[in-house]
Amino acid sequence: MSQVVLVTGVSRYLGGRMARILTAEPGVSRVIGVDVVPPRQDIGGAEFVRADIRNPIIAKVIRAANVDTVVHMGVIATPMQAGGRMSMKEINVIGTMQLLAACQKAPSLRKLIVKSTTAVYGAGPKDPALFTEEMEPKHAPSSGWAKDSMEVGGYVRGFARRRPDVLVTKLRFANFLGPTVDTPMAAYFSLPVIPTVLGFDARLQFIHEDDGLEALRMVTSEDHPGAFNIAGDGVLLLSQAARRAGRPILPIARPLVGLVGASVRRAGLADFSSEQVRYLTYGRGVDTTRMRSVLGFHPQHTTVETFDEFVRARDLNRALPPERVEAMENQIVSLFGGAAHA
Repeated sequence: MSQVVLVTGVSRYLGGRMARILTAEPGVSRVIGVDVVPPRQDIGGAEFVRADIRNPIIAKVIRAANVDTVVHMGVIATPMQAGGRMSMKEINVIGTMQLLAACQKAPSLRKLIVKSTTAVYGAGPKDPALFTEEMEPKHAPSSGWAKDSMEVGGYVRGFARRRPDVLVTKLRFANFLGPTVDTPMAAYFSLPVIPTVLGFDARLQFIHEDDGLEALRMVTSEDHPGAFNIAGDGVLLLSQAARRAGRPILPIARPLVGLVGASVRRAGLADFSSEQVRYLTYGRGVDTTRMRSVLGFHPQHTTVETFDEFVRARDLNRALPPERVEAMENQIVSLFGGAAHA
């Protein structure tokens, strides 16, 4: 049982909730949350320490508190959250390198848990129906959060070889969604009109925010080494999701999708990387057999149930004013002088 737990990324929603959850865990005597800015939400009985994991000072925090478990949730999904792509990569990759260096020198460390993503499998036309944990990507991510997560995974494997005495768990989550959490997918499906790729209907998987946090709690409290795909049962086609959200779709010719995504991002409507656009083109499915048979974790919400709860909480399926839909369509179309319909 973990005694002293350090959680990174506690200024963000999931990290803050995780810290609060762990303070109620039997056997956990102390929870330390670290981030560069104070959390805006309640983190319960967790102690907040202002620290940048890119700075070697994180080693002093771990050593002074005799931390035995690190839950790394400090990988940022979008440049908007980090203040730009350069800052995002520094936090995600350089920050993880410094954190792992600190962990390597910590004699008290017993367990490392890393919140990862199924985006490490990439997305493309040659993908299998379902990725298992042992599979390599057919179309490796080349940018953004997915590429950062792949690099983080490589550094974590190197750490595991150098510290075989430390139990290492990687949870590769499908896209988080739910009534409260804000993610790029939540922003996308909240648009008045949903741009889609003409001729494609991506397969989507989601994990409910409560289920994802429960999986992290479980592996913090119990010993489950290895990598695990974490997703709700079933898949949802992009067209089905749009209908359930009551959103009209606007098919965009494939060569223009990246430009539309960049324009939507610049307008502050949603924050998408090229890899996220690729995902919304080809979709992705992951196999969760190990999650159930080895980890023993069974999400309480399916992919469809997760999406429907998100829709209800945001009140998305109410009728939108026709003028708002038309304005959004015109905004997208005007970017390319009507070429978006080509």
